[in-house]
Amino acid sequence: MQPTSPSASVASAPSTSAPPRWSIAAVEAIFDLPFNDLLARAHQTHRAHHPPNAVQLSTLVSIKTGGCPEDCAYCPQAARYHTGVASTALLPLATVVAAANEAKAAGATRFCMGAAWRGPRPRDLEPVLAMVREVKALGLETCATLGMLKPGQAEALATAGLDYYNHNLDTAPEFYGEIITTRAYRDRLETLARVRDAGINVCCGGIVGMGESRAERAGLIAQLANLDPYPESVPINNLVQVEGTPLYGTERIDPLEFVRTVAVARITMPRAMVRLSAGRRELGDGIQALCFFAGANSVFYGDKLLTTGNPEVAADRALFGRLGLSAQEAKTSRGA
Repeated sequence: MQPTSPSASVASAPSTSAPPRWSIAAVEAIFDLPFNDLLARAHQTHRAHHPPNAVQLSTLVSIKTGGCPEDCAYCPQAARYHTGVASTALLPLATVVAAANEAKAAGATRFCMGAAWRGPRPRDLEPVLAMVREVKALGLETCATLGMLKPGQAEALATAGLDYYNHNLDTAPEFYGEIITTRAYRDRLETLARVRDAGINVCCGGIVGMGESRAERAGLIAQLANLDPYPESVPINNLVQVEGTPLYGTERIDPLEFVRTVAVARITMPRAMVRLSAGRRELGDGIQALCFFAGANSVFYGDKLLTTGNPEVAADRALFGRLGLSAQEAKTSRGA
């Protein structure tokens, strides 16, 4: 099955300057390469487009936790699941700015703010705009993930100085209905179109290890790679299983299959920043090292990701030292 066709704002007809269109079969063929051949190709692609030993560091902070009305089967913040995550109010501006200062001091160059909303109401967005302005003033790249955006909201975020907006596709359209029923795939594509049209960089990826097949992982990568342009930032999440969510107890993905997913993302989206996101702690140092070789060049940096654990800053620094990796400097504009 071919990828679902997004709106013209998200994926237009290919041109001589556009990246190639990827069929699911073509992406599957890359997945199926012998492991060494796949990693060699991914690493060569990575070196052709990026400094080979630099990693971009992002810190993610939950500015509004829990109480989400969606039914995403992986998410401990969904109000309908009993996961022990309490619903909280939006953090005060001073608290967010203090967290951004702490992240910058620890070496992060991008500060991401996440809110557990279906989408922000006008009264929700106004304080977030203030957060974006204040964090931007610190010299950090700014990113937000607030759910679906209504007309005009992406433009307001752009005016405030937002550099990146994260809105993941999560999985392939063929598997999506097994994971989420409260919003359609089209809803996600429409938000991405609004972000792109507002001139904000797109951060969009997915989650692996939710029980999907390799063909469905290929379907996700094809969807991402066929966005025109493809996302500037592509987070690859390894499912963190939380008791109380429907996906708790799902058979875990083979770690080498996770590495393959990173490698295929690098090959199909050569200029993107490919980020190791949730679930890094469960991967361990050896698998992370393979992921960096395969083309991952961004990580979430800090002891916590929204509501789940992440490697400690000291552990990451030690790993980077052992691998000879250095932190990438901050960008000065909305360019990727």
